[in-house]
Amino acid sequence: MSGTKSGSHADDPFQEGGGSLLRQPKAVWATAGASVVAFMGIGLVDPILPSIARGLHASNSQVSLLFTSYFLITAFAMLVTGFVSSRIGGRKTLLAGLALVVVFAALSGMSGSVGELVGFRAGWGLGNALFVSTSLAVIVGAAAGGSAAAILLYESALGLGMACGPLLGAILGDLKWRYPFFGTAVLMAIGFVAITAFLKEQPRPARKTSLLDPLRALGHGGLASAAVAAFFYNYAFFTVLAFTPFVLDMSPYSSGGVFFAWGVLLAVFSVLVAPRLQHRFGSLKVLGGSLLLLAADLLVLGYGDHTTAVVCTVLSGAFIGLNNTVFTELALGVSDAPRPVASAGYNFVRWFAAAAAPFLAPKIEEWTDLHVPFVVAAAAAVAGAGIVAVRRRALTIEAAELEPRHAAQDGASAFAN
Repeated sequence: MSGTKSGSHADDPFQEGGGSLLRQPKAVWATAGASVVAFMGIGLVDPILPSIARGLHASNSQVSLLFTSYFLITAFAMLVTGFVSSRIGGRKTLLAGLALVVVFAALSGMSGSVGELVGFRAGWGLGNALFVSTSLAVIVGAAAGGSAAAILLYESALGLGMACGPLLGAILGDLKWRYPFFGTAVLMAIGFVAITAFLKEQPRPARKTSLLDPLRALGHGGLASAAVAAFFYNYAFFTVLAFTPFVLDMSPYSSGGVFFAWGVLLAVFSVLVAPRLQHRFGSLKVLGGSLLLLAADLLVLGYGDHTTAVVCTVLSGAFIGLNNTVFTELALGVSDAPRPVASAGYNFVRWFAAAAAPFLAPKIEEWTDLHVPFVVAAAAAVAGAGIVAVRRRALTIEAAELEPRHAAQDGASAFAN
C-alpha cells in the first residue's frame, strides 16, 4: 500500500462494518465517556484564564503555567504509564488516573495562590496521563469493528471533550472561577464509578513494559518523524488553546462559546471529514495540506481585527481535527512496535510542545508584540508540514505487513499503556 493512501481509514469504517462505530460493549462506552471528561479538563480553563488571573492577582504568563505544568508532567508520565499498566493491569491504571484527577481537580478549586494552582494542575496532569494513554489502549483492544472504529471513537471523545470543556468552564466559571474545577472532580468521580461497574480486568501482557521501551521505539525512523512533526504541530495547536483567550479578551460565556464552536469543528473534522479525505487523497497529503492551512489561519488570526480573530480561532478547529486523527494513526501504525509502546514514545515527544507553547507565547508577546506569537506558531506548523514532506518515505505505512502484526499485538498488549 502506498504511503499516499496509508492509514486504517482507507477501509472507511463508516461505509463498512454495519455501523460498528456505534455498536460497542458497555466497557468501551464507559471508558469513552470518562475520556470525554478527561479531555474536557484540557480546555476547561480556557474561558476563565482572565478570571483566574484577576482572582489570584497573577499575570498572563503566570496563569499560562496552568497548561505548562499540566503537560510537562503529562509528557514525562508517558514513560511511566506502560510500566505501571503492564504490572497492575489496565483497569487499575485507569482507576488510579481517575482518582488522581478527582483529588487534584478538587484541590485546584481550593487554591489560594497561582503557585498552588500550578502545582495542583501538575498532579492533575499525572492522573490524566495515566488515564488518557491507557484509555486509548483499552478502547483499541475492546472495541468492535477493528482499530479504525476504535480510533474514531477515541477521536470522538477527544473532540466532544474539547468542545464541552470550555462550555462547562464558561457556565460554572461565570459564577466563580473555582467552580469548573469542582465540576470536573464530580464528573471524573462519576467516570470512576462507571468504569468500576462496567470494565472488567483483561489479561496482562506476557511481557512487561520497561521504562525505556517507549524511547527505544523512537529509534524507528517513521515513528520518530511522526513524533517530531507532531511536536511542531502541537506548538501551534496549544498556542491557539492557551494564548488566544488573552487575545480575544472576552467574557467567560463569550469565550466559552467561541471555543465550543472550535471544539465542534474539531470533532466533526476528526470523525467525519478526516476519514473521507484520507480515503480520497491519502493520509500524508491530508496532513501536509492541513498543517499549511493551519499556518495560514494563524497568521490571519494574529494580524486580523477582533472579529477576524474569532472566526480564525473557530476555523482552526477544523485543521486541528484533521491533524489529530492522521497523527494518531501514524503513531499507532507507522512502526512495528506494539501500539501502546509506540503511542507512549510519540506522546512523550509531542506533549513537550504542549508544555512549551503556553509558557512561550505570552513571553514572546512581552518581548515583542501581540502578533509575533502567532507568527512563531505558524512557522511551527510549516515546520511540521516540512518534516512530513521530507520524511515521506519513512512515514509510509506498509499496512499489508504491519496490520497483521498489530492485530496480534493488540490482543496481547492492549493494556500495556
